[in-house]
Amino acid sequence: MHRIALPPESGHAPPASSSADASLHGAHEREIKLLRETINQLLVMANMQVQEKDKSEAFTLLIAQLREANQNLVLATFGAQDLQATAEAASLRQTEFLAMLAHELRNPLQPLAMANDLLGKKVALDPTLEHVHGVIGRQVGHMARLIDDLLDASRVSSGKINLQLLPVLLSDIIASAVEASEHSISTRQQVLRMSLPKEPLAIEADLVRMTQVFANLLINASKFTQEFGHIEIVAKRNGAVVEITVSDDGAGIALDTQPFIFDLFTQGYRSLERAQGGLGIGLSLVRTLTQLHGGTVDVFSAGLGMGSQFILKLPISPLPMPGASVVPEPADKALPKRVLLIEDNADAAELLAMLLEQEGHQVDLRLDGPSGLRAVLDAPYDVVICDIGLPGMDGYQVISSARAALSAPLPCFIAASGYSQLAEFDLAGEAGFDHYLVKPINIEALLKIISAQVLR
Repeated sequence: MHRIALPPESGHAPPASSSADASLHGAHEREIKLLRETINQLLVMANMQVQEKDKSEAFTLLIAQLREANQNLVLATFGAQDLQATAEAASLRQTEFLAMLAHELRNPLQPLAMANDLLGKKVALDPTLEHVHGVIGRQVGHMARLIDDLLDASRVSSGKINLQLLPVLLSDIIASAVEASEHSISTRQQVLRMSLPKEPLAIEADLVRMTQVFANLLINASKFTQEFGHIEIVAKRNGAVVEITVSDDGAGIALDTQPFIFDLFTQGYRSLERAQGGLGIGLSLVRTLTQLHGGTVDVFSAGLGMGSQFILKLPISPLPMPGASVVPEPADKALPKRVLLIEDNADAAELLAMLLEQEGHQVDLRLDGPSGLRAVLDAPYDVVICDIGLPGMDGYQVISSARAALSAPLPCFIAASGYSQLAEFDLAGEAGFDHYLVKPINIEALLKIISAQVLR
């Protein structure tokens, strides 16, 4: 009887070969799984490496940018320092130039002023001489004021304006300003009206400088107002402040110019008839001096042809007015003095010598420093008038050497110079000058100084 092999029933163990294949398949899947995990880990690590590389490259780039910015900062710092040094050097050169320009302009003014003073003594000989004398005097004075404005502009830019503040009546300031501007207003036959408070108002001010402020405003108003035009000064109190308005019905100021009208060297509308419009310095000085007095100044004009208003506000002084000074009686004609004049400008020296001799003084003249020093050492003098800028030796050297060599009593040493900076005043005092007169010399002031000297 034959046996027939039947296939295994379900659930029975597979043959030996099938079990081995399943074991291999499971191992293969585990290996694949392990490989995938390994690959994933490697991918993560690779991504991390890429990110770290990106960070490193970004950091390197940032460092490079920081280094470049630092270098630019260093260069900019040095550039700013160079610009500041250049600006300071330019400002110093401007100050020195303006001082030298003023000196050179004052030198020719000196003989003109002296000649006009001599002419004034002859006006009785011819009626026309009085008019000529007045014209020359006014023009010399105008030139002197322009030179002063140039120097004031330099002092403003360098911050070297010094004020002598005292309680001063506003009415006195206005009166002085009107007197200074009277010729300009009367020449153009303009009408000036004033309205001041009845109560006496005092401001703490430098009388000379504040007079300059209002004189500049009045002269400016006259200059830009037609003949027979009107100028008005109105002052009123507003609490602790006095408000002063200087207005005119003249040429007015263009709207686009008004924001800059107080800037240095800025000028408004100038027609051909106003070619003498000035240097563009006056209003800049008005603003600076007003601010130095604790005040403000503003401008208003409706436009060209509509007139203008300048409004100043100044604090009223709480301090009492100083007592009135005693005005000395005019002195009699000075007794003759022995005068030595040391001046390298021959025309100015000769004319000043003539003026002094007409006053009865005995005058010796020297044209350079060394000969002037020899003269003062060789003969006794009551007064020595010495220029500062001299050939051979400057005036400081002449006077300091003379003081060191002479015994008492010493002559009165008077400096006559075209320089008007404060530094020159200080140097003159250190050298031994007793007085310092700026050219063109005020002859009356010089004669008063000479007349005060006691004969030896």
